[in-house]
Amino acid sequence: MRNITLKLDLYEFNQVEKTCKTVAEKLGLRKDLIEKDLEQLTNLLEFYKDKQLHEKQGSEESKVEVPTAKASKCIEFLKSKELTPKFNNLIGKAGITGEETNRILLFIVASSYKMPDTLHALIQGSSGSGKTRLLKIISDLMPTEDVKKYTRVTDNSFYNQDEYFFVNKLVCFEDMDGLKEDAQLAVRELQSNEILRTSTSLKDKNGSITGGERIVRGPIASLSCTTNGETYEDNISRSFLIAVDESREQTAKIISYQNNMSAGLINKEEQKKVASFVQNCMRLLQPYEVVNLYANKIRLPEEAHKIRRLNELYQSFVKQITLLNQYNRKRDRQGRLLTQKEDLQTACDILFESIVLKVDELDGSLRQFFERLKDYLKEQNQDFTQREIRQALNISKAQCSRNMGRLRAMEYITSTYSNNQRKVKYKIDYWDNYAKLRAKIKDNLTNQINEL
Repeated sequence: MRNITLKLDLYEFNQVEKTCKTVAEKLGLRKDLIEKDLEQLTNLLEFYKDKQLHEKQGSEESKVEVPTAKASKCIEFLKSKELTPKFNNLIGKAGITGEETNRILLFIVASSYKMPDTLHALIQGSSGSGKTRLLKIISDLMPTEDVKKYTRVTDNSFYNQDEYFFVNKLVCFEDMDGLKEDAQLAVRELQSNEILRTSTSLKDKNGSITGGERIVRGPIASLSCTTNGETYEDNISRSFLIAVDESREQTAKIISYQNNMSAGLINKEEQKKVASFVQNCMRLLQPYEVVNLYANKIRLPEEAHKIRRLNELYQSFVKQITLLNQYNRKRDRQGRLLTQKEDLQTACDILFESIVLKVDELDGSLRQFFERLKDYLKEQNQDFTQREIRQALNISKAQCSRNMGRLRAMEYITSTYSNNQRKVKYKIDYWDNYAKLRAKIKDNLTNQINEL
């Protein structure tokens, strides 16, 4: 049988019909099966074309070349010793006063967006505590083309995005309370599994409705803010929980900064230059594979909640510190970066508060409130009222009532009602030794690192 060459336009109905008929006659096949095969081929070609187009547009959108002169200065900086403290200093110059540990932790988490092991952080604090400002400035230090910020997310919006829209992006949520359950589920899936698969109804080019699958891919790094950290248990297990410093000392620093800003003593142009410099540094970092030869030498506290996931987060954090220092880290024969001892020490210093929070059954904001309450009372058997505590700690009625309710539910305090005075009095029932717990964890981690 001689070969027959046919010219076929898959979008021309008459050509497809004629071709299917000819092929069926020549090969003795069913015409309807050939039509189905050509329809499937058309769909696959359309999918491939869309994928190639999106990848091309995405690379053009995200590709920002760092000028040679600026790149040289950035590389010189990235080769510095004690790079992490220097980044922390730049973050301060960019506009975050105080919060030294929280800000560098958030920065390292954010910088992981294009690396093999991305990280996530949940910033917890009361209303007006400055958590959104922390998120804004840290995210502004990342390349703008790689950051997605959201105030509110509708139920299905994540599932309906283009397949590669979120790949290697830093996704920021100014308020997790603005995300409904379906949106939170989508975020958790992108954090853990790095992909969303949705079975849905799709309309083909002929208008027919058929079953289909939509895919949205990660990985992503993420920063989120909330006033109700205790309601996001599933998110907390996937993220580093960061409690905003609401102490009087930090409040004094913030007020001083605000006053200096109003007095014109803060150079806003210098802040923009710092942000631009750090963004260029981030653009020059590459997603290398990291090998931590000391991974089996550090044991986190066994009493930590969800120790398996915490250990995974810790190991990923160590790798990210190594990646930030990639310009002065050795590589093995396979080109993988090698973690050094100082990377583990840096990780333990920065993550200490987060590790303690994973051990402590009180979340960050509630722990701060309880410690301030104990400092005020001094004596364990002293009775007190909510009004007394509101005035002493200078907090709102809603915040005080919420914290007291949670402490009572967790059996840290008890309450009694006085018929004579018609008021509720409270007393601390469980006076834990938080300082001793912190010291124990700190000594344990330090001893392990010293023995390396």
